[in-house]
Amino acid sequence: MTSPNPLGHIAVIGGGISGVVLALALLRRNITVTIYEQASHFGEIGAGVAFNPAATRAMSLCSPAIYAAFEKVATRNQSPDKARVWFDWLDGMADVPVGQEPCVFRLENEFGANAVHRAHFLDEMVKLVPDGVTKFGKHVDTIIPLDGSEKLELRFHDGSTATADAVVGCDGIKSRVRAWMLGGDDVPGAAPVYTHKYAYRGLIPMSRAKAALGEELAQNAKMHMGQDGHVLTFPVDHGKTMNVVAFHTNAREWPSTTKLTLPSEKAHVYEDFKGFGPTVTKIIDMLEPQLDCWAIFDTGDSPLERYNKGRVCVLGDAAHATSPHHGAGAGMCIEDAAVMAELLADERVAKAGKRGIEAAFQTFSDVRKERSQWLVQSSRRSGDLYEWRAEGVGKDFGKIEQECRERDDKLWNAQVGDMVEEAKEQLGKVLSTGQ
Repeated sequence: MTSPNPLGHIAVIGGGISGVVLALALLRRNITVTIYEQASHFGEIGAGVAFNPAATRAMSLCSPAIYAAFEKVATRNQSPDKARVWFDWLDGMADVPVGQEPCVFRLENEFGANAVHRAHFLDEMVKLVPDGVTKFGKHVDTIIPLDGSEKLELRFHDGSTATADAVVGCDGIKSRVRAWMLGGDDVPGAAPVYTHKYAYRGLIPMSRAKAALGEELAQNAKMHMGQDGHVLTFPVDHGKTMNVVAFHTNAREWPSTTKLTLPSEKAHVYEDFKGFGPTVTKIIDMLEPQLDCWAIFDTGDSPLERYNKGRVCVLGDAAHATSPHHGAGAGMCIEDAAVMAELLADERVAKAGKRGIEAAFQTFSDVRKERSQWLVQSSRRSGDLYEWRAEGVGKDFGKIEQECRERDDKLWNAQVGDMVEEAKEQLGKVLSTGQ
C-alpha cells in the first residue's frame, strides 16, 4: 500500500490484465489502491492476445515497467521482411496445395504483430504489484453507500466487507460492478450477449507447424478467410509455438446458460470448416483430438449509457466487452487505464475531494464511451468481413480490404497523449459546471 493521499482509497475489482494495469498505473502516481480478486490467485484464461500501436503507447504512459513486461513476453513475426505486418489476409477456401493460399491483401503498421500469451503477460506484471495490495477470494456481491459517511462498503460473497472512497470495476465481461450500476442482474446490459460466433483454440509446437505448413506460413501472422468462418494463426512464446484460433458462425443459441467455454472435439472443427481448402484442413489436423470451444460474447446489444455512477466506475471489458476480431479488446482496456490514471492524478481532482473523484469518473465516461463502444460494433462488423457475411461487401476482396484498412487505421493511429489532453480539458468543464 502507498501512503494516504487526498483521494483516499481506490478499490479495483478484478485482478486480470485491466485491473492490474490500472492498479500499477495508480500506484505509480502515489494513489492508494487495493485489488479485490475473486479467484485464489492471479490468472488469465485464453492464449494469444495482440496489442496494436495505440495500446503499446498507452502501456508506456501507464508505467514504463508495464511496457517492459510486455516487451519481455511479446512475440512478433519471425520473418525479417514481415516485421511491420499485422496480418496477411488469405483466401482460406482456395483449393490449392498446402501453404499456397493466395494472399488477398496485407495490413502493416509501425510495430507489426505484437502477440503475447495472456497468462505470461499477467505473470510479468504481477511481479510489479507490491505485497499487500491484492486480496484474493473476494467475489463482490454488492456495493453499499454508508449512511453518515462518504465511504462505500463492499460486501463479498464470503461474508466479509471492506470500505473504499471509490470503486473501479475491472471485473470483465460478467462484471458484478456493471450489474450493480444498472440495478440488477436481469436489467438489459447487465449480462453479455452471444454473437453467434464461437472459436476453437490450439497451440502447436512451431517445429511441427513448420514441417506441415512451411516456415513462412507457420512463423508469421495469417488470417485465413472463408464463408462463415475464419482461422487465425500467429507465433507466440518467442516463436516456439503457433497459436491457432478458428472462428465459426451459425444461427443456433449457445447451449449453456452459465459457461462461456465448453469441451469439444476435433471432429466438430472438421465439420465446421469442411468447405475450406487444404491449408486450413492441415491446420486442423494438428489440433488436439479434445479441445475447448469458446463462445464469443460481447456487450454490444445494450451498451451502458454511462460508465460511472457517483464514485463507482467500470473500465475495460466491464464497460465495453468486445468480440476479438480487431485484436484490440485488451488494448482498449489499457487505453482506459491510462486515461483513468491521468484523470485521478490530476491535482484538480485531489483539491475537489470526493466531488473530484465523481468528476473524474464522469469525465472518463464522457471521453471514453464513443471510441470504446465503436470498437464493440466495429469488431462485430470485422468478424463478418473476414467470413464474407458483411452486408454490401460479401466476398468482394477489394471492399473487404478497404473497410479493414479504414477501421484498423482508426484504432492504430490514435494517440494516448491526445486522449489525455481531451480528458483533462473535459475534466475542467465538469468541475466548473458541477454537472
